[in-house]
Amino acid sequence: MSAEAKPRARSSDRVSATAQDGRDARRRAPRRRAADWDPRVRVARPLDRLRAQEAVRDPQLLPLRYARMASSPWAYLRGAAAVMAADLAAVPHSGLDVQMCGDAHVLNFGFWASPERQLLFDARDFDETLPGPFEWDLKRLVTSVHVLAASEGLVAGCGESSAAAAVEGYRTAMRRYATMGELDVWYDRIPPDVPLKRLSSQHAEAAVRLIEKQSRKRTHHGAAKQLATEEGGRRRIVRDPLKRVDDGLSQEQQVAAYEQLYDTYLASIPPHLRRLVSRFTRVDSVRQVVGVGSVGMRVWLHLLEGDSGQQPLFSQVKQATASVYEEFLGPSEFSNHGERVVVGQRLMQTASDIFLGHLRVDGFDYYVRQFRDMKIIPRGDQIAGYLPQFAYACGHALAKSHARSGDPAAIAGYMGRGAAFADGILGFGRAYAEQTHADHAELMAAVGSGEVHAAEQAW
Repeated sequence: MSAEAKPRARSSDRVSATAQDGRDARRRAPRRRAADWDPRVRVARPLDRLRAQEAVRDPQLLPLRYARMASSPWAYLRGAAAVMAADLAAVPHSGLDVQMCGDAHVLNFGFWASPERQLLFDARDFDETLPGPFEWDLKRLVTSVHVLAASEGLVAGCGESSAAAAVEGYRTAMRRYATMGELDVWYDRIPPDVPLKRLSSQHAEAAVRLIEKQSRKRTHHGAAKQLATEEGGRRRIVRDPLKRVDDGLSQEQQVAAYEQLYDTYLASIPPHLRRLVSRFTRVDSVRQVVGVGSVGMRVWLHLLEGDSGQQPLFSQVKQATASVYEEFLGPSEFSNHGERVVVGQRLMQTASDIFLGHLRVDGFDYYVRQFRDMKIIPRGDQIAGYLPQFAYACGHALAKSHARSGDPAAIAGYMGRGAAFADGILGFGRAYAEQTHADHAELMAAVGSGEVHAAEQAW
C-alpha cells in the first residue's frame, strides 16, 4: 500500500498515543523528583553567570543593573534569568518541548490590545524565548510567586496558596486544550476579566476601574501627553529618556542613522504594513533604560508623526541577544535574535502587536514594537490583594501559549490527575525561592566588598 493510501489514525488514537508519550516521559523526569534542588549541582557561581552577560551590554549601564538587582530578592530574580536557566538545565527534564517564554515570572503577564483594540490577558515578555521543556517556564512562574509574596510582605501561606493556584491554572487549562482541535487552541483568547474571577464584587469592580483607566492612559495619545512637548512647532520627547540619540550628530547624520534602522526594519514586516509605516515620519528619538533584567541592553524610543498630523506613534527598538537557554538547549534557528523574539512572541500570544519586526545595525540585533499602546503591566502592590487569582490566570495563559506550540495531550499525560506533578513543581518553587534569597545576599556581599560596582545613576 502506498504512503498516500495508508489510512490515517483516528483522532482519538492520536490523542491516546501522545498522552502515552507524556506518561513515558515520567521515566526521564519523575514528577515528584521535580522538587529536588541542590545548589551543589552548580558548576559556576551565580555572580559569575551574571558577569558573563556584561560583554553584550552597554558598560555604562552595568552599575545601574547591579544596583537594581541588589535592591531586593524580587529584583534579583527578575535580573537573574541566566542563573536560573543554568540551574534548570542541571536537573532532569521531561523532554516535552514547547516555545518557552523563558522568563515567565508572575509580572511578565499582563494586558494587551489586540489589533481589533480588545484587551486580552497574556504573557508579555519574550527576550529569552526558545523551544524547551514546558516545566521550566512553570518552575520560574511558581518560584516568582513565592518571591513576590515575600517581597510584598503578604501573610504567611499566601505565597504557597498562590503558587498552588498557578499550577492548578496551568493543569486545568492544559487538560482542556488536550481535548480541543488545533484551530480552537490557536484562536482561544483570555479576556481581561479572567484574572479577576472569584474576587469579591468590591475588589473586582475596583480592579476593573483601574484596568480601564490605565488602558485609556497607555495609548499613543496618552504617551504623547506625558512624554512629549512642542518646541518650535515640532514635538519632542521630554520624559523617560536618559540620552538623546541625536546628541553630537548633525541633521544629516541623524537622518542617515534613522534611515538605516528604518530600511532594515521594513524588510522584516509584511508588505501591507510597509504601506502603513510609510505614512509616519520620525520627529524625535531618545535612548532608554528599561526594566531590571534588560538594564544594559541598548534601547531606543522613537516618536513618529502620521501624515495626517493627528496620530503620534511611539516605536521602541530594543536590543536582543542570545537567549540564556541557548547554552543548554542549543542555538536558536534564527540568525537574528530580534527575529527569534518576534517569532516566539507571535507563536505564544493569541494576538500580537502589528508593528513587530526585527533588524540588525552595526552588528547588534534588535526587535521593534509599539511603546505602551494599551499595554498594562501590573505592579506587585497592585496584584498583592488578589495574588492567588492572578497567579491562576498566569498559569492559564502559560498553558495557552504552550498548547499553541507544543503537544497539549502529551503534557497533560505527563502531568496526570494525581498530586505527583503539583507536589514536584511546588516543592521546587519553595526551594528555589529560598535559593534566590541566598543568591541575592551573595550579590549584596559582592557589592559591599567592592567586587561588583553598583550605583543608581543615569549616564
